[in-house]
Amino acid sequence: MREGFKEEFIDAIRQLAYEKGISEELLFNTLEDALVAAYKKNFAKSHAKDQNVRVVMNRETGETHVFSLKEVVEEVYDDVIEISLEDARDISPRYALGDIAEIEITPRDFGRVAAQAAKQVVIQRIKEAERTIIYDEFITKEYDIITGTVLRKDRGNVFIDLGKLEAVLGPNEQMPGEEYKFNEKLKLYIVEVKKTPKGPQIVVSRTHPGLVKRLFELEVPEIYSGVVEIKSISREAGSRTKIAVHSKDENVDAMGACVGPRGIRVQNIVNELKNEKIDIIKWSKLPEEYIANALSPAKILDVAVDEDNKSAKVVVDDNQLSLAIGKEGQNVRLAARLTGWKIDIKSKSQADRLALESSSLNMVEVNNSEE
Repeated sequence: MREGFKEEFIDAIRQLAYEKGISEELLFNTLEDALVAAYKKNFAKSHAKDQNVRVVMNRETGETHVFSLKEVVEEVYDDVIEISLEDARDISPRYALGDIAEIEITPRDFGRVAAQAAKQVVIQRIKEAERTIIYDEFITKEYDIITGTVLRKDRGNVFIDLGKLEAVLGPNEQMPGEEYKFNEKLKLYIVEVKKTPKGPQIVVSRTHPGLVKRLFELEVPEIYSGVVEIKSISREAGSRTKIAVHSKDENVDAMGACVGPRGIRVQNIVNELKNEKIDIIKWSKLPEEYIANALSPAKILDVAVDEDNKSAKVVVDDNQLSLAIGKEGQNVRLAARLTGWKIDIKSKSQADRLALESSSLNMVEVNNSEE
């Protein structure tokens, strides 16, 4: 490399390292490794391709030197990798048997090759380092919320600008009925951060229950501090979510904390989710009470649980049956997911009729037995 170019090159390395957040030493070490390969490709004799060489680039001047590394021995059998003690001490009197001697073998026009190799490796290393930096940044945000900007829609996918890269919101991760307008700001849940040969790939979602969980954690100080705990969430994105909460402090109302003054906290979350309904449920360690709460807003008359099969039979007033089941079974379906129990709902009249039929059947069996 010519003198002026060397100085410019060193300055460029430092500037790039600063702008990209890459270690200067890492760049220099990578360059030196690349220059070793360049030397072996362009200057080493065919029988000496595997010789040990080291390239040193001066961090201040850009001067580049190539050294052959040879073991100091009493008798030389392979002059590619060995050097006699006598010859080694001609280079430096400090060498002793068993040492690795460095013999400078810098070719006259190595600078030209070095410049070309350096350019290629710097470009490649910067790309790799940028990908690593972005991956390291986003892996810490996995299972968290991030705000992105809608760029475009194509073949059902929505492309989101996350600042340093684009993410794709796939069809299955989009809320039903939600429109995505250019330049619109969206809160997204980071489902997964993958490392790929082309750089980090971020999987984002608007439908994941984790989005609701993180929104509550951000909106409700009592959840963020750990006083109020989210026990379970079941969600049908764009339509309805049930969230079960529990207070670790008897003086703190878990449901009230989530609703907030005049309902402002839960309303902010509803607005972010484009008017998705949210039922806030009080969690209980008693299955009967928990299941009854989960079927809110319906009023429950009775819950009988079967611990072995983790199933429950629920009885409601006749005028509460449709509310308990919900439109197309949504309310009971979400309640079952929330609690982890199978739920069978009957109206009071249905339950009474079944009880009467069962009683009549038992009487018939008794009479038959007596006969």
